[in-house]
Amino acid sequence: MKPFRSRLALLLSLLAFAPLSGLHSADTPPRLKRADSFLGIHFDFHAGPDCTEVGRNTTPAMINRIIDLVHPDYLQIDCKGHPGFSSYPTKVGNPVPGFVGDPLRVWRDVTAARGVGLYMHYSGVYDSHAVKQPGWAAVDAAGQPSTKATSFWGPYAQQLLIPQLRELAGVYGVDGAWVDGECWSAVVDYSPAAITAFQTATGIRDVPRKAGEPHWFEFLQFHRESFRRYLRDYVTAVNRTHPDFQLCSNWAFTDHMPEPVSAPLAFLSGDYAPDNSVNSARLSARFLAQQGKSWDLMAWSFSNKAVAGQKTQKTAAQLQREAAVVLAQGGGFQAYYKQKRDGSIFDEQMPVMAEVAAFCRARQALSHHAQSVPQIAVLLSQEDHYRRNTGLFSRNLTRVNGVLQALLESQQAVDVVGEHHLTGNLARYPLIVVPECDYLTPAFHDELVAYAKNGGSLLLVGPGTAGLFARELNASVTGPLSGSIPLRLEHNGATVDIAARWQALSPAPGLRPLGLITPITPASTTKAAKTAKAAVVPPSSPLPAAYVTSFGRGRIAAILFTAGTTYPKDRPPVLRDFIAAVARELFPQPLAEVTGSHDVDVIVAQNHGQVMVHLINTSGPHATQSIIESIAPVGPLALSLRVDRPPARVTLEPGARVLPFTAANGAIRVTVPSVAIHDIVVLHER
Repeated sequence: MKPFRSRLALLLSLLAFAPLSGLHSADTPPRLKRADSFLGIHFDFHAGPDCTEVGRNTTPAMINRIIDLVHPDYLQIDCKGHPGFSSYPTKVGNPVPGFVGDPLRVWRDVTAARGVGLYMHYSGVYDSHAVKQPGWAAVDAAGQPSTKATSFWGPYAQQLLIPQLRELAGVYGVDGAWVDGECWSAVVDYSPAAITAFQTATGIRDVPRKAGEPHWFEFLQFHRESFRRYLRDYVTAVNRTHPDFQLCSNWAFTDHMPEPVSAPLAFLSGDYAPDNSVNSARLSARFLAQQGKSWDLMAWSFSNKAVAGQKTQKTAAQLQREAAVVLAQGGGFQAYYKQKRDGSIFDEQMPVMAEVAAFCRARQALSHHAQSVPQIAVLLSQEDHYRRNTGLFSRNLTRVNGVLQALLESQQAVDVVGEHHLTGNLARYPLIVVPECDYLTPAFHDELVAYAKNGGSLLLVGPGTAGLFARELNASVTGPLSGSIPLRLEHNGATVDIAARWQALSPAPGLRPLGLITPITPASTTKAAKTAKAAVVPPSSPLPAAYVTSFGRGRIAAILFTAGTTYPKDRPPVLRDFIAAVARELFPQPLAEVTGSHDVDVIVAQNHGQVMVHLINTSGPHATQSIIESIAPVGPLALSLRVDRPPARVTLEPGARVLPFTAANGAIRVTVPSVAIHDIVVLHER
């Protein structure tokens, strides 16, 4: 690695005399800004020391074939992956051992000539090569340098990250970078500089070494703010010299990092899970849609579950459904395909992407930048999330995901929101759900109480959440909080055995019970009993599973066991129906009601002055099966939609298929014959 001063001098000379063939000029078609882009393809191969002929097969014909087949708004290609080696002939970074020509120049020249944006996949915090330099790596509690994560107190950002991003912007004229390996790769740092900074900032002298020790939360919060500062500093520095260079930090200010946007990023993005992708996208898309920033999500075109004799590349139908989950929330979509070790692409994979692209484009005019109509809000609490995590930006959101999935599979329209989305705006939502929280700030707790008192409906899920609102429920907890124990849930004449944490509430006046929970004795042979890890066994007698009560002009209900954490394990219909029934107690008249199948997601949205209802077919084993060959249609579906006045007509899109409807009592009713993957019911005003 060259010394910083010599590299910087070289970079400045490169910027001053950069060739113009790759830069946007009057001779090239205009390119969409990323905030206006809808569809892209991501390629990467995390180049390493084995890459000795990068560029050998990177030709204008290859890139033109991609564009001709898929018609993307942008391409996003490898530049520097997690190993830290650059797959273009950088003068300021760490290039791979060998190149044939300059492949990045080829990518830029072709995309510029075609009016297609070009973005870089650049690994940020995660750089296994850079951390070999003394003082560049974060240090663990045992004093060992990280083999992956750079230190926020080292020279990495100033001596490599910023100069290299400027090289990409100035020498090559690329449009921006999707910086990977960022918040999710950041770690706590015990380097002397980090320890001194923590002690100076907080006044805390005894630095914790592991979770559970005093001041561990403060130590994590200090590092979280250090990541934010790192992010703000490098984005600002690059945009100071190259204001049109559009930067994104992968997963920053998403459900990985559920907080207000506090860095000048051009757009937000993330690559949702390669497997169980529908459920991953359901949560991520709903949170990103609320962040007030243009965003997209990336699907993996392949599964990580390699099984001998089975293909790992996903089908067009599978990717189309994953895309639909994103499009229905108003976002842009991209899919990730691998590059070969020489940087070229697998041409045979592009026809599937072409099918996916056509599917997306058919829905673009209605879906892109649409906004959901507030119905049910599920809280993803920043304050609770950061207190329960032992890593900086680790993500274990089963409790939120479970409640979300149960409500979606009951055909409810749901947003996922943080405190910063709700504060001052709670009344927008007829129902707010607080899933399994152990901590809320006093101010936000009081705002939720005021919301209910003034007519809102509040659903508390889990014993911890119920305990936070015991006074408002006019109740007190009875007995100790259990571990995960075997319970039998009874609802509407049906039962299911589950394993969950549970705590009873005293039966205070005004509390109306819903459902029954019966603790199962340890001697039981049920699956739930065998897998439970309970040391505390409550009395073996049926008790209410939930309570509901009036509160001021509104209502509060509390489910007394960890229903959200429990639901995704087996998705038992009785538990789904119970959660939905409690929600219906509080919110009996949603804007849209759909019957006919539980395997359909319902999203009510507005765009271009039109009201529309997205219907996404979620049938089949998408949570467990890595490759989905085909998706069986669902339907017919009966849709009832409350309206101020009947529309002139109703169509099913894409295709402008006219749907007959009836209107009565402030609602219209239509029948959707079937949904293959994703259809949109659109109301056309008179």
